Amino acid sequence: AGARRLPSCVLVGQSRSSPGATRPPTGAAMRRTREEVDATLQVAKLNAAELLPAVHCLRFGPGASGAAAGDFCLLELEPALCRRLEAGRSLVIRGDKDEPAVLCSKDKTYDLKIADTSNMLLFIPDCKTPDQLKKEDAHCDIIHTEIFGFSNNYWELRRCRPKLKKLKKLLMENTYEGPDSQKEKDSNCSKYTTEDLLDQIQASEEEIMTQLQVLNACEIGGYWRILEFDYEMKLLNHVTQLVDSESWSFGKVPLNICLQELGPLEPEEMIEHCLKCYGKKYIDEGEVYFELSADKICRATAQMLLQNAVKFNLAEFQEVWQQSVPEGMITRLDQLKGLALVDRHSRPEIIFLLKVDDLPEDNQERFNSLFSLREKWTEEDIAPYIQDLCGEKQTIGALLTKYSRSSMQNGVKVYNSRRPIS
Repeated sequence: AGARRLPSCVLVGQSRSSPGATRPPTGAAMRRTREEVDATLQVAKLNAAELLPAVHCLRFGPGASGAAAGDFCLLELEPALCRRLEAGRSLVIRGDKDEPAVLCSKDKTYDLKIADTSNMLLFIPDCKTPDQLKKEDAHCDIIHTEIFGFSNNYWELRRCRPKLKKLKKLLMENTYEGPDSQKEKDSNCSKYTTEDLLDQIQASEEEIMTQLQVLNACEIGGYWRILEFDYEMKLLNHVTQLVDSESWSFGKVPLNICLQELGPLEPEEMIEHCLKCYGKKYIDEGEVYFELSADKICRATAQMLLQNAVKFNLAEFQEVWQQSVPEGMITRLDQLKGLALVDRHSRPEIIFLLKVDDLPEDNQERFNSLFSLREKWTEEDIAPYIQDLCGEKQTIGALLTKYSRSSMQNGVKVYNSRRPIS
């Protein structure tokens, strides 16, 4: 105590509401005088000159035991989240009964964990901090304060990845096959609004909306839907055929003409959605154009070819793939990262569909799944399938170090599981 400048002197009395204590006298008898405070400091061998002059005299109030029984929880917040609450914004706790709770801000997701502490944490309404006391320039004040409650634990937040796999699972329950589909006439098919997704998905609103874009979801009649892949490819085929017949550049596809020409075939909002999924919107001289992405179109075409084949001869696939994309586009295997995997050890070499979206969300389960599929991986092959597991400031190398062990095979570093895979 002699080496520190303590914030203030704190003297605590107890009532029967706190375990193992006796109730202090009420009224004037319970209020300590300055002489009693100084005597207590002397017994404790504390130098009053090293302390702030203000003294907090604390006592447990009649409601303290109730507050300790679970009426309140303490939540530790980082400064940015604390400022958010002080500004009147909200934080949301999300999760079903069978899911660990997460807390979400507008753009981030946090795991909620209970942290125990050996120190008793006291709930003291209107308690003044040392900085506040300094500003008030208190002179030997004795502040009588009642303890409202106490706790030996608190909730702490740990930034985590949003749990988004459930989002695709929900939307895949009822994919959109076009306006004339029989499913659209069935009112019992599951559909989800933005509010429904916010209630069920453990992620922030911004993270959910970003993932909806990644999934190429669109809002139809107020509900979020994923297009059935065959229907999506039908729309894309309409667009690429129109580009070819009009001799347009894939870098400058006019929206209005597309809607005029293809509107009789499909709903205009679906044509525009297809252009957004496979292109980038821009305006030139007041007209809206889309620059179509060759990589996205080549990737979708490969998925169409691979989805009905268990395994495909690599050389034959590359030939058919190149013939299937629009003229002028060049196919490359690096366009298929996270979508398909090449096995160069088989004879002949083969390729097969392996979508990162279909792998488990949990880190250990993801690695178990990958190592059960292939015993040893190069970093180049495995990287697309674990990239999304990287948290803030975490690298693929760090994940591989934690969940695998490395060795050299024919001069190439490979990774295998740290634990037996059944």
